[in-house]
Amino acid sequence: MATTALRKTVLTAAGIAATAGGIAGPAIAAHATPTTTTTNVVTDRNGHSERELDVRYEAQPNFYFCGPAAARNALSVQGKNIDVHDMAKEMGTTEAGTNSINDITPVLNKETGTKNAYKSVEINTPKADDKQTDTLRTDVVKTVDAGRAVVANIAGTATDTDGTTHSFEGGHYISVIGYRDNGNTVTIADSADPTTATYRMTIDNLADWIATRGYSTN
Repeated sequence: MATTALRKTVLTAAGIAATAGGIAGPAIAAHATPTTTTTNVVTDRNGHSERELDVRYEAQPNFYFCGPAAARNALSVQGKNIDVHDMAKEMGTTEAGTNSINDITPVLNKETGTKNAYKSVEINTPKADDKQTDTLRTDVVKTVDAGRAVVANIAGTATDTDGTTHSFEGGHYISVIGYRDNGNTVTIADSADPTTATYRMTIDNLADWIATRGYSTN
């Protein structure tokens, strides 16, 4: 199977030990049953400087369903409640993960009901440059303002605004459900661990987290 910058194996930290790179059995068991919560977030905007969407959060049920779970969480901000297993079938998800963001974008379009609601954007460099970061910022603001969430394929380690590190060396998918400070800070819904269901991150850190991969945006 051809390998592109967007085609990456996507195993989450729920299934990978970050330090040893091995399968973490107890962590998988911890996600055996999806956890569903409703995250109440601010929906008002001040001159388009900030907006966050209501997400009906659900944790992924196993270590390789991060792609379907991120898409499910993203679609929940539109009031849709789609079974994560149905998402996985449509994306061709296996125990190796979901192949690329290009397998997620068509499903988001189908479930949104608009053929061109989402498109895939690639950050094909090892680290995002200023132009790529600016594009991501614009895309997040535009998508959230349209009442939709961004889905991003990330890899490696990034630090949130509270100083907490999030490590997914084998790759992962997340949803971006809001922004502050004109898009310089974003809100992430992460299906990997319901105890840290949402957190905020600077747009610079998120762009570098996506680097070598891609994201689905309006």
